[in-house]
Formats: sequence, C-alpha cells, structure tokens
Amino acid sequence: MRSAVVAGALALAWFVTACSPNTPVAGIGGRHPWTKPGVLRLGSSDEPDSLNPLFANSDATDQISALIFAPIFRYDERGEFVPELATEVPTYANGGISADSKTITIHWRKGVTWSDGATLGPGDLRFTWRAVMNPKNNVKSSIGWDDISAIDVPNDATAIVHLKKPNADVLGLFGMGGSAYPPLPEHLLAKYDSLNTSDFNAHPISSGPWLLTAWNHGSSLEFTANPRYWRGAPKLTALSYRIVPNPDTLVAQLQTHEIDLDASVGETQLARVQTVAGIRIARHPSANWRHLDMNCSRPGLADVRVRRAIAQSIDWDRLRATVYHGANAPATSDIPPDSWAAPHIPPYPYAPRAAAAALQTAGYLPGPGGIRSKDGVRLAFTISATNKPGNAEAEVAMQQQLRAVGIELTIKNYPAGTLFAENGPLYSGSYDLEWSIDTNGPDPDNQGYWSSAFIPPHGANTSFLRDPAITKLSAQAVLTFDRSIRKRLYQQEEERVHELAPAVFFYWQTTTAAYNDDLHGYRPAEYYTDNWNSWEWSI
Repeated sequence: MRSAVVAGALALAWFVTACSPNTPVAGIGGRHPWTKPGVLRLGSSDEPDSLNPLFANSDATDQISALIFAPIFRYDERGEFVPELATEVPTYANGGISADSKTITIHWRKGVTWSDGATLGPGDLRFTWRAVMNPKNNVKSSIGWDDISAIDVPNDATAIVHLKKPNADVLGLFGMGGSAYPPLPEHLLAKYDSLNTSDFNAHPISSGPWLLTAWNHGSSLEFTANPRYWRGAPKLTALSYRIVPNPDTLVAQLQTHEIDLDASVGETQLARVQTVAGIRIARHPSANWRHLDMNCSRPGLADVRVRRAIAQSIDWDRLRATVYHGANAPATSDIPPDSWAAPHIPPYPYAPRAAAAALQTAGYLPGPGGIRSKDGVRLAFTISATNKPGNAEAEVAMQQQLRAVGIELTIKNYPAGTLFAENGPLYSGSYDLEWSIDTNGPDPDNQGYWSSAFIPPHGANTSFLRDPAITKLSAQAVLTFDRSIRKRLYQQEEERVHELAPAVFFYWQTTTAAYNDDLHGYRPAEYYTDNWNSWEWSI
C-alpha cells in the first residue's frame, strides 16, 4: 500500500497545478476594446436537451441549471457544500441529522421567492420529491429519492426528510448535477398530472441569479440578471451562452474575442489559446476520470491473473505523457486525490516480464503468432471506446504492448450514443475492455460502479464484478454520515478493487478554462459546473 506521504504529495501536486502563478482564478488588467461592460459571452459545444433537470441528460443542462435555479446546497470549487436555500448544512453536531441517520432537518432561508414573486419554500422541495416519484413522469433517475419515505413541512421555514434507511448520498440529492434536482415551483406545476410535456421544461421561471430571456435553438441562450434573487441581482447585467458545436470554431471565436469564456479548452487546442492577447488560462482539477474497464464476466477476463497482467503490461506513464500530452494527474482509484475520502493505493507497476511470467504460471502458453492460449482458448479481446482520434491512438498503443506479452487486442469503437446506450455494448455486457471517462460527484459513494447489487440492468457496474467483500463495504459506507468511518471503509474497499483489478484508473482530468482577463470573480470548480458563483462575476 502506498504511504500516506506519497499519496498526500500526489493530492498536493494536483491542487498546486490548479493554483500555480500561471493559472490565476481572477482576471487582472484594464478593459479591452472587445469587452462589453456588464455582459459576459460564454462559449459551449453543447446545448441543453431540456431545461427541467428532472428530464435532462446533458452536461449543458447542469451548466444552465446552476444559473437559473437555486438548489438547497451549491458546491464550491472544492466540492464542499455551500448553503443556498438552506441556512446551514445538516450534521450530527447541529442536530440536522438524527442519531439513527434516518431523519434530516433542513432549515429554510426566509424571504426567498421565485422570479414571478411567489414564495419559494420547503413545500416546493416536497413537491419535487413527489414529482420524481410520480410514475407518470419520465425522470432520468429516482435513485436516492426513492430512499425518502416522507418529507414533512411543519412550517414555512422547515423541511423534515424521513429516510427508509440511512443513506449518506441523500444530502447530494439536494446539491447540483447528476440525480440532484433543485426545488421546482409547486404553485405552477402542481396542476399537471404529468410534467413530461410541460411548457416549463423549455421556459422555466427562475429561483437562481439569472432569468432566461431567450432560447435560440442551435445558437444561444440569453439571460438577464434576476432582481429577485435572494442574494440580490448579480454584478453582471447579462449572460449570453453561445452554442458552438465545433471545438476549433469555439477556440477561433475566443481568438477573435467573439466570446469571453471557454470553460473547457481541449488538450489539442491549448497551444492556440495560450498566446491570445487579453486571455487568461486557468488549469484546475476536475472529477473526470479516465479508466480501462474489464468485463469480469467474459472468458479469460474472469481470471484475475489475466486482468492484473493487462494492468502491468501497459506503460501508463508513457501513454499519459504522449497521447495525452502530460496534461492530467495520475489516478489510482475512482475517488479524487484531494477528496476527504481519498484512499492510499499504489499504481500498477509497468512490469511486462512479470506479467508474462504470471500468465505462463497460470497456464496461458504461447501459441501461433505468439498469442497465448489455455485449453484451446486464445487470449484475444476487443477494446471499445467512442469514435475520437485520441481514443484510437491510445488503443493502438495498448494493442502493441499487450501483444508483446501474448495478448491480442482488436479495436472496435462506437458512437457515444451507441456505446453508452441502455442496450449498448457496456450495459448488455457484450464487450471485453472499454476505454472511457466517468464523472464523479463530491460524495465518494461508488456502489454503482463495483457492487454486485448494481450489475445491469440494476445499475452501472458494467465491469460485472461480483465480490461479496466489495459489495458489503460499499453498502456499509453509506449507512453513516460520519466521514471518519466512511473514509476507513473506502480505504478497505479500494484496496480490494486494486487487488481484483476490474479496472485500471488512468488519470484525473485537468480542465483548462480560457477567458477574457477583464473578467473578475471567476473561480473554476472541480465538480459539475464552473457557474456555481456566477452572481459574483463582473466584467
């Protein structure tokens, strides 16, 4: 097991990358001729599929939701809760979480209203929970919400959430992104039997800092400041969210100053923006992790010795430095290195000779073309990813290195919509290895990845790993809100995951934002959205 000193150094290095002198988090300097005072033009390659978070599956919706809706809690740039509609974060110490971990009391901020002037209160939270659980609503996920047995509203300043069983994930439902949904307006939506086709899904009123004034499909979303936002109107007067699907065009518009902010510059475009006059570069850690998953239910890969041999036959450091330009931080687990729950796990060593020897001892002997086999079955697998050039380049490198130890790898890539579809290769289990990126929320709960209770169609354990120890540990870890207990359990779980090698954790993505240096108050975040504090921005 890696020492605490080394693991701490890794986490520190990751953080320093985001805060070095070359990556400031607030603009400096005077106003440029291309700057529009009080107006910020953001560029994005994605367009929301809905503006009602209950039904949306796009990252763009998460970005827009942070502008127009007020959640119970926001996440700051490090993933810690910031009370929004709540006045404080419930804990055992302040009495917000009961001793049996089954009751959560939320104290509501007084004087909060919707943009139409109606009161925004705890009844809106109860209504939202009922809407999520309404079988007539085609919500994207009810996971976690279905652990709530009731929400009591004894007065206009209190919501009491009753759980069927302890679940530390529930606080995350009241945050941002993923399966978290902000309170929706009961006074407008309660009259509908179903919200699936409600006009609200494209024309929502606001509880957050911004009012949507226009959605020009395929072009932009336009916003003005919300004078009824409980913090007061934002410092900016307007936001223009420009939709530019082509990343090269997005960077070109940054170069010509048609936009002020690109929150996610690609690795291959970074050199282009670094020399643009009046543009600042902010590099910061994100909770996006790239990994090589192995289908533990497939012949050959069901043998842990084969999985570990694959992990040790690829030069991960070289792959990170070449194909991915050394831009990202090494990963050794699926919990970010700066998380309070970060485990201390060593990387798999690059040891192709040891891997070949282990395969030999396990009975996998060289055959025609040097490819190993056992009992007449060749060590031949497919690897799948989305159809992006960087993916194919990485797969070719893996293909060459695995052949050197006697494992044949065939590349079979798919469009993203096919690879990740409910009936696609991953969830149907009709793949061998897959190369992709996942995104974490701030809570370290990872039952969905590794517990046998979440094997498709019951969840996202697409490695089809069935291990009683991991299933038990991951379930125990959400039965308490005590971080010290949870951290110990995640350490044990991640050690077991490392031992069984259902996946190789490759990197934590470092995200690069490029923006007009007249912009002040911009603080890129590790989780979900950089728009978490947009009321503080000024230009």
